[in-house]
Amino acid sequence: MVAADIAAPSLQNEGGWGLTSAVLVLNQNYQPLNICNGRRAVLLIFRGKAELLANGRGEVRSVSGSVPCPSVIRLVYMVKRPLTRRRLSRRAVFYRDGFACQYCGAESVELTLDHVYPRSKGGPHVWENIVSCCIPCNRKKSRLTLREANMRLERKPTAPRPNPYYLFHHRRILDEWRPFMPWMEP
Repeated sequence: MVAADIAAPSLQNEGGWGLTSAVLVLNQNYQPLNICNGRRAVLLIFRGKAELLANGRGEVRSVSGSVPCPSVIRLVYMVKRPLTRRRLSRRAVFYRDGFACQYCGAESVELTLDHVYPRSKGGPHVWENIVSCCIPCNRKKSRLTLREANMRLERKPTAPRPNPYYLFHHRRILDEWRPFMPWMEP
């Protein structure tokens, strides 16, 4: 099989899994590293940069042959990945705060972000100054400080600690990935 056959857009497979399906990528020491698509995984295997560990999805057929469609691959070399600080975003703040207002404790799907020390008074836009807040509490606090609004926080906001497995926490985990994820229950 030649590389052009693998990269051909007309590849068909059995079972409904395509080259766009998610594939777990493990480091050389079997530590979960990333998630890539099936096409990238097949190319890594073909080029000798990875090996197939789990194939629960049938095969991808081309004109000159077929290739197993992987669900878990392992790199043949070690990749050092530095721990990075998590990017500040609405969704990340809501996950950190458990989708609950940090003033009244109410859980809601309609949350807003609030700066504990208001930006209008020079408050910074950092993890330690932003909390999730329900709409009534946000209206009550408005541009006031906690003392001026006579409100208190349920929990002091902090930046999330770096976690190399954060990529997997809010994703659908496939059954064939579970043996390779140490924090998951069997």
